[in-house]
Parts: sequence; C-alpha cells; structure tokens
Amino acid sequence: MRIRIDLAYDGTDFSGWARQPGRRTVEEELGRALTTVLRRSEVRLTVGGRTDAGVHARGSVCHLDLDPDEWAAVTGRSARVPAEALVSRLRGVLPPDVVVRSAREVPDTFDARFSAVRRRYTYRLCDDPTRLDPLRRRDTVVWRHRLDEEAMTVAVDGLVGLHDFGAYCRPREGASTVRHLQSYRWERDDDGTLRATLVADAFCHSMVRALVGGAVAVGEGRWPTTWPREVLERGVRDPGVQVMPAHGLCLEAVEYPDTDEARAARAAESRAVRGPVHGPGRDAR
Repeated sequence: MRIRIDLAYDGTDFSGWARQPGRRTVEEELGRALTTVLRRSEVRLTVGGRTDAGVHARGSVCHLDLDPDEWAAVTGRSARVPAEALVSRLRGVLPPDVVVRSAREVPDTFDARFSAVRRRYTYRLCDDPTRLDPLRRRDTVVWRHRLDEEAMTVAVDGLVGLHDFGAYCRPREGASTVRHLQSYRWERDDDGTLRATLVADAFCHSMVRALVGGAVAVGEGRWPTTWPREVLERGVRDPGVQVMPAHGLCLEAVEYPDTDEARAARAAESRAVRGPVHGPGRDAR
C-alpha cells in the first residue's frame, strides 16, 4: 500500500533533500525516523520536489510503500487510526527543523514525483537592510542595491511559457531542460520585502535561483527588460545571470490531479522524455 506524507522543513542546516554520504539531509532524517517508527531496516522515499542545500519547504510531498500489516501496526495499543498515529510518533523522533503535517493512504496510481502537475516556489529579497526582520534572516536574502520591481515584472513576463530553459539551468547528463513556466511574478510585501512566485510543471537544477538572478540584474538597472528573454533564446549560460543564494528559496506547494485516472495519465506523461521545442527557447504551445 502507498502512503503519502506532507511535510515542511527549515533547510538551513541541511545539504538538501537527497541522501548524501557524510551529510545531513532531509531524506536521511525522515528516513531514519520512519525506520524507527515502522521498525524497518530502511525505507525508500519518492519526493515531489528535490531541494538543494539551504532551500526550505512549506509544502513538500513524498510517498513510500508499506505492507498493510506494517501500516496497521503503527497504531500500537492506541485507538488512533494509522495516519494520526504515524504523524504523532514521527513528531516524537524527528528533529525540530522537520515537521510532518499529515500522512494518508493513497491509491498506487499516485506518485509524489511523476503525478505532480505543478510546483510553486517563492523567493524573498530585502533590498533595504534597515527594514530586514531579523526573525526572517534565515529565509530572506539581503540585497544592498535598491531594486525596481516594476522593471523586474516586465522582464520576467517574456519567460513564461513552454521553453528550453538550458540557459537558466545546471545541465545534467541525459536530462531535458524543457519546462513549462506557468507563471512568474514579483510583488512587494507590506514590510518592503520583495517576493517572487514561480509556478511550473517542474524545475531544472538551480533554475529558480537563476531565473531570480536574471530579474535582479534588470532590477539593478544593469540590463534592459528584454535581456532575460534574450538570454533564454540564446540557449547558453550567461555570466550575467547570478544563481542567487539558496536560503531565500522555499518550496511552497506541489499540486496533483484529483482523480486516479488523471494521476496515472500525468505520471505516464511525466516519465516520457521531453523533446526539444522548436529552436532554443521558442514557445512550442
């Protein structure tokens, strides 16, 4: 049987989600807690969004497969249902920078990674150091130059759509860099903090932080508002695009279809290798 786990974490002291020898990771901490609670030697987790070192998450999702007897045994001698018992018992063994919000049985058509239709990230920037909230220093990047959010908004509008984002990614051998960026907007909160919200079907390695870096270069006045789109169309990494610090980034949500049929179809679609669009950076919709 398949179990979905929704969780959040402060990524400050983690080397990202994925297990790495000799490093503290979210997958390692959650896996260790699950082996303790489930009395297993190991667990295998599939996550909806792998985060890099220092990146936070409010809406991460993963799944694991269990034997029905293991699931039933989670309750122990209590009268709680297994889902409630698992969340409660995990709270007792997890470190304070990881919180499991819920756990529940889902159909085996659900795949935390491949069934997802979109991921939503935010990025926080404070461009007036005197207004920085010290209680937010672990999730907000201080920028020492004032930024023009209106110019940044205009600049990123040309990036929305289905494109090859190779110019904004750290390539991985055999992996496609074609993604559908569904929305990208900048807003200034009441406290003066600049907040970017990016939504896509999926993101490549370092893609969000590079897209933010491209907008920041425009916000500082170093490049015109057309420049991020020009970089995209050239299809090669540009030294003017800074990959922004990790701690300003947060995975806010991973979203899935509502029906078993739609989840299965989405998983099959996601597993298929994305082909090239019609020329570097061209919108193929």
